[in-house]
Amino acid sequence: MKYSYVSHLICPKCNKTYDHNEVNQLCSCGSPLLVKYNLDELAKDVSKEDLVGRSASLWRYHELLPVVDEKNVVSLGEGMTPLLPMSAVGKDMDIPNLHMKDEGIIPTGTFKARGAAVGVSKAKELGVKELAMPTNGNAGAAWALYAARGGIKSTIVMPVDAPKITRNEVAVSGADLYLVDGLISDAGKMVGQAVKEYELFDASTLKEPYRIEGKKTMGLEIAEQMGWKMPDVILYPTGGGVGIIGIYKALNELKELGWVEGKLPRLVAVQAEGCAPIVKAWEEKKSVSEFWNDSETVAFGINVPKALGDFLVLEAVYQTDGCAIAIEDQALLEEQQKIAELEGAFICPEGAATFVAARRLREQGWIKENEVVVALNTGAGIKYPDTVKVDVPVLQKNEFLQK
Repeated sequence: MKYSYVSHLICPKCNKTYDHNEVNQLCSCGSPLLVKYNLDELAKDVSKEDLVGRSASLWRYHELLPVVDEKNVVSLGEGMTPLLPMSAVGKDMDIPNLHMKDEGIIPTGTFKARGAAVGVSKAKELGVKELAMPTNGNAGAAWALYAARGGIKSTIVMPVDAPKITRNEVAVSGADLYLVDGLISDAGKMVGQAVKEYELFDASTLKEPYRIEGKKTMGLEIAEQMGWKMPDVILYPTGGGVGIIGIYKALNELKELGWVEGKLPRLVAVQAEGCAPIVKAWEEKKSVSEFWNDSETVAFGINVPKALGDFLVLEAVYQTDGCAIAIEDQALLEEQQKIAELEGAFICPEGAATFVAARRLREQGWIKENEVVVALNTGAGIKYPDTVKVDVPVLQKNEFLQK
């Protein structure tokens, strides 16, 4: 039995194919590339029952991942994050079958570790020595740390306003870190220039094909954790949108393998009101988004004015009868606190946005009472210490006991 059943790369726009054994970035037409597998062969050789007893990491799905030789796997034990019932907050919003896929406990504290693990592993397999990427913080931290583990040098460019903790993670990894007074789109321009001048591997979102493959394992895990029964709705905080593209890809692959049946979950792209290009495109029934000027939100991870894979995000939403919704900062911060108080989970602002979205879609009747709903929390709240403002009294010695 093969370690991987990867076949080739394909362009979703012009259908041109590429060899996965060679270093590839974008298609010649400018589109991101997608990874294809020999699913017919895989279905004959592997069943979902074969997963029983495997390691509790995303590499349990190695046949559906692009790394051909196991010795090239770069791992920190990522994957198989909990799918938690959220009974208290579910009762509060009248969604009794509400669950949270909690990516906050994964290495580096966010779901970005998934894309980094698979992306860095394949880069290592292809002989990449140095990579570069722009980031809003968490992706750069993950890729810098995984690159260090894989023996690959990295150059990371992030906005100066990115969370300080992610800046520290990049710096401590030994990566070359640069700050830009602007947005991730500005950082992307700087990386593009460096890639050309120094012939670096461009690990920008969707400019290499393998980050999606790491992110898609969230979809594989949700299916397995639900006993191979698909939920009705999955809500995902959407910036670059790689996660929602990956989940859609994963569930389609599982369906083709015959491991799951029935309709795909309705996928919901959740954005911040201050940066909602996907929501605007969906509302206008467009297939691509427009650049969002002057974007601003406390949910820094979804502050992406124009996603390279926007057409793939919108396709996933349209094809599953899903929707896109924008949440204002104040509402998501209030929801973040409510979830901590009701469920004991300190989630990230982006994750909190998905719960506000679920609440509002239930109020509108778009989510029905007994539907099974999964909200993605993409990171740990402790990575965003400045989003929580706490006024705590300072006691003098023995003052507490006297009270």
